[in-house]
Parts: sequence; structure tokens; C-alpha cells
Amino acid sequence: MKVRELAVAGALEFTPTVFPDGRGLFLSPFQGPAFTEATGNTRFPVSQTNHSRSKRGVVRGVHYTLTPPGCAKYVYCPKGSALDIVVDIRVGSPTFGKWDVVLMDQNDFRAMYFPVGLGHAFVALEDDTVMSYMVTSSYVPEHELAISVTDPALGLPIPDDVTPVYSERDTVAPTLAEAAEQGLLPQYELSTRLERQWKGV
Repeated sequence: MKVRELAVAGALEFTPTVFPDGRGLFLSPFQGPAFTEATGNTRFPVSQTNHSRSKRGVVRGVHYTLTPPGCAKYVYCPKGSALDIVVDIRVGSPTFGKWDVVLMDQNDFRAMYFPVGLGHAFVALEDDTVMSYMVTSSYVPEHELAISVTDPALGLPIPDDVTPVYSERDTVAPTLAEAAEQGLLPQYELSTRLERQWKGV
């Protein structure tokens, strides 16, 4: 398992070893020992798994969970391809307002870890793109918030060769600055403190 630090503090890319043979292939997108070594977290308390299927051009996000309770995610793409985007929306973070992007596909089967308090978005690059998530908190509608993926101050990488398809919820989401003004953004110190409980400290 290869691990790469991303431009957002705490966010990581994981690339598993793929074992192909005449029958197909085998891989492990999440590996506990590699995750613990990379994050220092002795556990990743999965509360729910999520699955989405999207047409080419579908843009989902930027989504995040009210903190507290907060939510961490481990995301990969078992079918199709997508640009998976992490956005630092944690007030007080050394990388606040920065983002990074990982190409997820069926060649490298990369995965991404989103610590508590980060924003998540993706762009489906082909029809029937499937995204799979492990998350540390169960879905509670009133805890799920969004930032505009088209916020010009963020400048997220929506490819020019796709026609974006947005949900109504994402279309009316506030900008990062508006969400900050309304007090809706996670605090960096609290987000990292919530995650430290998985380190046993």
C-alpha cells in the first residue's frame, strides 16, 4: 500500500497493490495496518457505508458534517472514474481554503482519507461511476451541510469537457465565506481533538 500526503493537512491518498491474473484481479482498498501507520489512528470506527452511482458530469459536493458530531471518510471508486476532491473548510487550519484532487479509477484503485471536518466533492468522468465510502457517523439529515462547489474563491477543478450536473441542494449551497460568516464551518482544533480519540490519546 502506497501512501501520499495531500495538500490539505491530514488528508491522505492510499494506492493498494493490485493482483491481476487470468480470472480478473484482487486488491484491498482499505488496510488497517497501513492506515494506522499513516494516520496514527489505532482504529477507524465505521458507523455506516455509503454507495453512489453517477452519470458522467455529475458533481456532488462540497459536502461536510456538522462538527460536532463530525465525520471522517475513507472513499474509493470501484467502478468508472472520478475526480475526488478534498477541501479544507476547518477554521484555524494551516491549510484552510486549500484543496487537492485525486483521480480515482479502475487502473490504480486509489482511495482517499478525509479527517474530521473536511469537505468532500467529486466529479464523475464516465457513466455508471460508483463511489464507495466508509464513514464514522450515521446519516442525520440536519447534520449534513454543503459549500458551493462553484465558489470562485475556491476554484475547484471541474473539467471543461464535461457538462456539470448538480443537485438542487448543491446549487443553492453557500460559498465558503458565507458559511464562515454564518458560523457553519468546523473548527480545526475541535475537529482534530475529536479525531485524537481514535489514537487512544
